[in-house]
Amino acid sequence: MEVDPRPFRHGCDDMWAWSRYERSPEVKIFGKTSNVAHFHPNWSSGTAGVRGTRVLNNGRYFWELQLSQRIFGTSMMFGIGTKKARLHADAFTNLLGEDNNGWGLSHKGLLWHGGRWYHYTKPFRENEATTIGILYDGIAGTLTYYKDGKSLGVAFRGLNDIKENLYPIVCSTAAKTEMTLDTMKRDFVNLQDRCRAVIVKRVASKRDLDKLLVPTRIKAYLGEASFPFKEFNHNFNL
Repeated sequence: MEVDPRPFRHGCDDMWAWSRYERSPEVKIFGKTSNVAHFHPNWSSGTAGVRGTRVLNNGRYFWELQLSQRIFGTSMMFGIGTKKARLHADAFTNLLGEDNNGWGLSHKGLLWHGGRWYHYTKPFRENEATTIGILYDGIAGTLTYYKDGKSLGVAFRGLNDIKENLYPIVCSTAAKTEMTLDTMKRDFVNLQDRCRAVIVKRVASKRDLDKLLVPTRIKAYLGEASFPFKEFNHNFNL
């Protein structure tokens, strides 16, 4: 069965960012919403990665990565991992999937997990801008990749059995390469989640959120969806 090329068209926009704290020192984060990851700004002597702020478990999420024209090198990778997944190595390696803490696709068309690789798709054309889509289904326990809007099929299964938190992760061995978070979508988990999506569209700032006459716990729940780019810490001025 072919996967819908437009995941969650009845869902809502999601909001998360590249972490400014959980990253290799060889990754610089740019953009007003921390959506641009720039790898090895001077030269490369190893592998650098960065973790996204979105916890994926038990939900259904889709995001797209705009890869800059500089696609080359030993390994540029996209996928998911736990907090135990390494984000830096002083060697050129397939970092995401080197052990059981990561699941990744390299630009050479190989899937990596548990230190093993599998053929999945054709290698990407070097020096040609590419869009990579990633669909995580925490209910079915699958991870599916898209390339330039076309589904490549299910890459990994059994992810619903993972008890540790899972996060988006990207990494690169190539100097002066960029990966930009573009489309971010998520499916609604329940009616409460659907209601939150409607409310946060009308909350323009943290000051507006503070003015809401609702319990602190509800504000925290709304804040998680409203201000993820600052790695929201649930502190409020009541």
